[in-house]
Amino acid sequence: MRRRRLLASLAASAAMRPALAAAARSEFRIAWSIYVGWMPWGWAAEQGIVDKWADRYGLKIEVVQINDYVESINLYTSGTFDGCTMTNMDALTIPAVGGVDSTALVIGDFSNGNDGIVSKTARDLAALKGERIHLVELSVSHYLLARALESVGLSERDVTVVNTSDADILGLFRASPEVRHIVTWNPLLAEAAALPGARKLFDSARIPGEIIDLLVVRSEALAARPELGKALVGAWYETMAIMRRDDERGRAARRAMAAASGTDLPGFDAQLATTRMFWEPAEALAFATSSDLVRTMDRVRRFAHDKGLLGGALDGVGIAFADGTVLGARANVKLRFDPSWTALAAEGRL
Repeated sequence: MRRRRLLASLAASAAMRPALAAAARSEFRIAWSIYVGWMPWGWAAEQGIVDKWADRYGLKIEVVQINDYVESINLYTSGTFDGCTMTNMDALTIPAVGGVDSTALVIGDFSNGNDGIVSKTARDLAALKGERIHLVELSVSHYLLARALESVGLSERDVTVVNTSDADILGLFRASPEVRHIVTWNPLLAEAAALPGARKLFDSARIPGEIIDLLVVRSEALAARPELGKALVGAWYETMAIMRRDDERGRAARRAMAAASGTDLPGFDAQLATTRMFWEPAEALAFATSSDLVRTMDRVRRFAHDKGLLGGALDGVGIAFADGTVLGARANVKLRFDPSWTALAAEGRL
């Protein structure tokens, strides 16, 4: 599950382990985990689309599914993989804080209703004051709760957060009278909201563009072999063009992705409906170059700092953007939103 956060920090020596000399490399490994917006990577690899684009640039790219989201980021940060799917918040608080200079190569989507707050008893957000809220602590669910409370003049000090694993949260909500309010993500969110008497109080459609799903790649690998970025971005948008089609080819692709993620085509399409996919490179490019992205990442880093996830000062780690803006330390940039390869795709120049 993409929403689980790494609670144990990685050893600094592992995070900083030198990679093989990137300039001499032509073989790369990409990790991904199950989530509606990341299923295209597995399908593209199975269909030979990744191989086709890798061959075009004289590369070999292995795409590997990791069953545990946290472990996939752990392996990326330690140097086992050259790229990995992750959220914007996790890209900052795990590899960037761990000293790994990373580039958000593909901005695939943002949550547009896939994450939300469900209650058995509260009829609105204000009624959560003084209540116990169950969620995966230090995850984007935690971030969503903070943003929801803020919208009605409350803060986390007005509630009690109860750390609850994603594996247990739905069962507890169903079975335990004491568990009255939860924050979770689809498909758990839809199942919880469908229970008799339950009500969804807030979802990520109210904070569009803030919970972002990425393919992150080591900046040193992209600097040494820009063709890696071209191959990955090319494979991604070829897959998007097939996946979005409302014909048997498109439905077959989504049906295969649905089966791989443990659901059926209607279930997968329902998850896509609450995910703002950037089907076209021009859409992703506009998002990546918008000042809204800078504001979003400033919110995210301030939340992470408040929770002690930045390992020190708010400005200790730099985040760089397409227009030259840097949040935090310009001399210590470890997360880069560089849409150069997406721009090439938008211009038909891959």
